[in-house]
Order: sequence, then structure tokens, then C-alpha cells
Amino acid sequence: MDSTFKVFVDSEIQPLTKVIVHRPDVGIDRISPRRAGELLFDDIVFLPTMRREHDVFTSILNFFIGPENVLETEVLIKESLNTSSELKEELILKIKDWEELPAAWADELRHMDHQNLAQVLISGYDSKKDKIYFDPIPNFIFTRDIGITIRDHIVITKASKAVRHRENLLTRFFLHAHPLFSHLFKENRLINLNLVDQFPPSRKGEPISIEGGDLMMLSEDYLLIGSSERTTEHAMNVLKNVLFEKKLVKNVVEIDVPKERSFMHIDTLFTQINHDHFVGYKPIVKDGLGSYVTVHRNNGDITEYPSVRDFMHEEMNPTIDFIWSGMGESPYQEREQWTDGCNLLTIKPGVALTYDRNTFTEKAFKNKGYDVIHSSDFLRMVEEENKKPEDIHNTIITLSSSELSRARGGTHCMSFPVARIPNSDLHV
Repeated sequence: MDSTFKVFVDSEIQPLTKVIVHRPDVGIDRISPRRAGELLFDDIVFLPTMRREHDVFTSILNFFIGPENVLETEVLIKESLNTSSELKEELILKIKDWEELPAAWADELRHMDHQNLAQVLISGYDSKKDKIYFDPIPNFIFTRDIGITIRDHIVITKASKAVRHRENLLTRFFLHAHPLFSHLFKENRLINLNLVDQFPPSRKGEPISIEGGDLMMLSEDYLLIGSSERTTEHAMNVLKNVLFEKKLVKNVVEIDVPKERSFMHIDTLFTQINHDHFVGYKPIVKDGLGSYVTVHRNNGDITEYPSVRDFMHEEMNPTIDFIWSGMGESPYQEREQWTDGCNLLTIKPGVALTYDRNTFTEKAFKNKGYDVIHSSDFLRMVEEENKKPEDIHNTIITLSSSELSRARGGTHCMSFPVARIPNSDLHV
């Protein structure tokens, strides 16, 4: 395990070098139609197919950045359990209290081997005993939500829904205990928004609630924060003040997001895929329906814009062009925004991953000069033609998504970048 790598992200598109993912676990197989909504899952899914689809996703990441740089949460948790008995005990006590476990059950957790314990802490199920300890956390596959890397710091976010609380406990655990990340706390480079003494509710009782899908490190000077159904105004202000105090960014950009399930985070509305190209949902990003933009400067100044597109053109780059989901036409734009047509993970400028079901958005990519290739064809081409990552340019790789897309999150949602090549290291 490389304990010398540098946590650093100052862009959404510079070459990815290390990322955290979570393979769909057996807990997802226990979701019933009655419990799905309660557990924030829109549907029940077929786990074997979902895993195959996710395995293709990680295979492509492995090709571009190497399997040693695609970090699986379960492995991180298991390795963290091996490093700190003190933090392990703290984690078990927190989960015991939160999940209201009998003391005897908590003692069973203490005596499990660490491989089995890591699986149980995530899925809630011990296959060896055929025993359920607590509910699954199906949204853990969306690792984008558990944190964000802002330059050389990591912010541990705080989900708005109680059913995601164990995700948060597990994230806090491995970011404190794992050798790859434990130095961040010692160096005061871990911003844990769950510490209520440091980050209390507002005077009017508004809680800290902020999720990674509402956070985008657009450049070294600009952090975007969605004010959505999952992220409160108070949380935005608290994080803004910390970032300004630490001099991590010069501008925090607040984007109003309609408080609807279909627009739960800003990365469901737009993502960046190249220096001049974003993929976006036209009614909100261009027309400004419910998406007013407020730029907060570190000197206290405020600038407002009527739409995301106006902000991008005025402050980021006047040549930015938006590729509209569904080609910007109804009903296709609504359908394909719903199936994550705007939610892409960019591996390097011009190369991004998306689902294969958004056919009108694929046409829009082709109209802008991108090659669109299905993941199965891409992996076959890589093998047969001995392609290298540096050989791939201006390419959108599409993934089979019959089950993954039913979970309501795309490739951007399923990835937590912890390292990209810094802007300053590249000359483009």
C-alpha cells in the first residue's frame, strides 16, 4: 500500500490518479419494495447484474489509473480495522448506540475476523451465522456523497437522512485510521462537519447537512455548492467560512437547486467533461428555472447570476459550451436527465464515463466531435489493439446500466476522487 501518495484535487477534469468506490454489497439484496423508499432506494434491483455492471465500471478505471489506485471501501475498512484497536472500539460503540444493538451483539462484532466484520459493518448481514445485525446502507455505492477533496484537504460531509448515518461513521473511521489518510487529521487537513462542537446547528436550529454530490471543485479558485433538498444553507455557510479561513478557495458559488427528488444534487444537473465542455440539463442550467447563482468572495463581496450558464460564461470561461441531455428537447431531456445523462465521471479532459441508455445525449456528444463507444467494445479494443490510456482522446465510454441506473445515481455519484494531477502540473 502506497502511504506516500498526496491527497489533492483542484479540478473536475484533470487526470484522475486515485479514487474511492464501493462495489454493490449483499445488503442491497435485502431491500424489499416496502423498505426501498425508506432506505432512499428508488427500486429493488437484481444484485448479480448490478455487480457485473459495477465491475465493468471499475475495470475501466483500472485500465486508466491502475487497480492499486481504485480503492474499495470494504478493503479500506478491513485494513483500518487492522491498524487501530482503539478506533475500532470507538466505531463499534458508535454503531452499537446508533443501531440500538444489545451489548451481546456488539461483543460478537468485536470478536469477528476483520474481513467478516468489514462486510457486516457495511451490509448489516453476517453470512456465516445467517444473522442480520442492522439495516443495509444501499446508497454507499454513491461514494461521491461521503466526502470531497478540496486541494490537499478532505471534507467529511454529513448526509441529510438518518438512514445514511452508518455510511458516515464508516467514512470517518477509515479516513482517521487508514495509513493512506491518517496523516490528514494530524496535519489538520481533515474537515469533519460532523463535529457538533465545532459545527453546531444554527441559532434557529437549522442542522449541518451537506452531501458530496452538491460539491464540485471546479478550479483552484472556485468551489460550487448546491443548495438542494440534501444541503442546507447553514451547512453551506459553515463550510464556506472554514474554506476561506484556511485559504483553500477564493470563491464559493452557491447554486439554488429545485427541492425535488429528480434534482437531488447539482451533479444530477451538470458535470464537466472537458476544458470547454459541460453536460447539462437545459431547463435549469441555461433557462435558469429555479437555479439562481450567488458567488461568495473571500473578501466578503457577492455577485449574482440568473443561471448556471451565465455564471460559467462570465466568470469561468466565455467559450464554455454545454452539451444538453436529450439534445435539449422534450421529452428526451427530462427522461435522460432522470437516467443520469448529465452525471459523468471525467477521467481526464475529454474522456468520461456514462450510462448507455441516454441515446439522444449520445447524439449530442457525437455532434460535438466525441467518439461514443460502449464499454464492452472499449475493453475489447484495448485488449486487441494493445491500447494505452494515453491513446484515448475525446471519448465517451458508455456502461451497461439496466440495474445501476435504477439506484438513481451515475458514474459521478459512484466515485470519490482523492487525487488528480494538479492544474499547476499541466500545461494545456
